Amino acid sequence: MKILHLDANHPLLINQLNDLGFTNHEDYTSSKIDIQQKINQYDGFIIRSRFSIDKTFLDAATNLKFIGRVGAGLENIDCDYAQSKGIALIAAPEGNRNAVGEHSLAMLLSLFNKLNKGDKEVREGKWLREDNRGLELDGKTVGLIGYGNMGKAFAKKLRGFDVKVLCYDLKPNVADTNATQVPLSKLQDQADVLSLHTPETPSTINMIDAKFINGFKKPFWLINTARGKSVVTSDLVSALKTGKILGAGLDVLEYEKSSFENLFTDNKMPEAFKYLIKADNVILSPHVAGWTIESKEKLAQTIVDKIKSQFI
Repeated sequence: MKILHLDANHPLLINQLNDLGFTNHEDYTSSKIDIQQKINQYDGFIIRSRFSIDKTFLDAATNLKFIGRVGAGLENIDCDYAQSKGIALIAAPEGNRNAVGEHSLAMLLSLFNKLNKGDKEVREGKWLREDNRGLELDGKTVGLIGYGNMGKAFAKKLRGFDVKVLCYDLKPNVADTNATQVPLSKLQDQADVLSLHTPETPSTINMIDAKFINGFKKPFWLINTARGKSVVTSDLVSALKTGKILGAGLDVLEYEKSSFENLFTDNKMPEAFKYLIKADNVILSPHVAGWTIESKEKLAQTIVDKIKSQFI
């Protein structure tokens, strides 16, 4: 079987596939059109997020048996159409779930302890102890929306704290010893912290809007290490201004799929984002919750293991 690699990944991916007898070709620079013209030569291809895999591309891949996505989600692939053509879809959420769990916890503790604000002030010669008095996580209720690999990993990290962990998921019976599954209304009634762990689907795009936010009984903290389009940024900012949301840790943004850097150079910065980058109670990171030294290797190994189990 011939495999085309469309993004660079950990070297073990190609090395181990070579050892298993696969023929591996790499093309990290050609356009989607150019790739499409030769994809019929391959039995499989492996991608991260270089471009979307649509019906036209899949129709050109006449010999395709599988698509490997070195990441957790498959939203850049027309999954229904691929599966209708008998193409196996291989993702690797097991590979970076621990990294996401740790990053979510890091963001939450940083917010509670005002670490970004305090660090900035000390570097500016300010020693403001009372202004940086923090909160303790113990005694709080943490609500998780989405309780798959990522949600479960975060809940596991919370076991060392005296917290109540609630989860809401569309699938029934996903709870475990680390979280209690509840209806959304109960989560909104009790949560002090909301953490998102959902894929990007039509039902999750713009899910966190003003109506959803106002459905919470108490002011709460928001952590989003899932997908940027799940949160309506302007509604988030409005809630931050009123205190309905006490602070936010955002590893993902609704703007990131466009040319993010141009927001800063072409006077195109949305007003809501201008607020976020100046807010002391907001922590931002560039979609790296799942990007650790360890997860890069784990993601690649997971893809190899799954290809091996299905095609060897």
